[in-house]
Amino acid sequence: MIAKLKNHQIDLSKPLDISIPIRGDASNVNAWYIGHPTIRPHTGEGYVGKVSEGGSTNFNTIAFNPHAHGTHTECLGHITKEFHSVNSYLKQFFFLAEVITIAPEKYQDDFVISRKQLQYALGNRKREAVVIRTLPNLRDKLSKQYSHTNPPYLLEQTAQFLADREVKHLLVDLPSIDKEQDKGALLAHRAFWNMEGKPRTEATVTEFVFVPNRVTDGTYFLNLQVAPFENDASPSRPVLYKILEK
Repeated sequence: MIAKLKNHQIDLSKPLDISIPIRGDASNVNAWYIGHPTIRPHTGEGYVGKVSEGGSTNFNTIAFNPHAHGTHTECLGHITKEFHSVNSYLKQFFFLAEVITIAPEKYQDDFVISRKQLQYALGNRKREAVVIRTLPNLRDKLSKQYSHTNPPYLLEQTAQFLADREVKHLLVDLPSIDKEQDKGALLAHRAFWNMEGKPRTEATVTEFVFVPNRVTDGTYFLNLQVAPFENDASPSRPVLYKILEK
């Protein structure tokens, strides 16, 4: 099934899903010092929500934190005193995107993605969305326990570069674009959303994606869908589509 978007063609029958699903056990990817998500049958008044245990239906209660437990998309409400909902701000869902692969470089005691690396990877290309895949790109990203590991992150100037380039949607395969322990500074988040000027309410950050190695660097269309929670962040399913040659 071929669709035409902004003078480009994509095949909707060949999606490239770059989300990490939520599982209700300890194998689920995790960060931020909390337990794993749970998916359990509801019970009460003689009822069990599991057909294999005698219930009439499967009826699970799910508990999770979108920031800690899988692919999620967040808006500037993540760091503001005022309430802002990603479900209210994200109203369009297809974007021209660039997938780039970067090996974080050593910076003091950390590994980071620098402005220079991003400038080199993007060149002069102007994109609505940028998807950053970090190296090494192993499948353990699907179940890694990130708490207390000081994962790589973006420097403030890197996020500012993306904001200056008017990139509206940033996707990374990391638990955060900021350092795990930064005393609440959140410099990359603040720079990307331009919190010292006119806040970029239309901009989103998606964390915990996984871009398989079979997906080559280059230009795609991104379909960014979020679950309709009225919250600063929501579980999301970013899907890439290759652009067909004319």
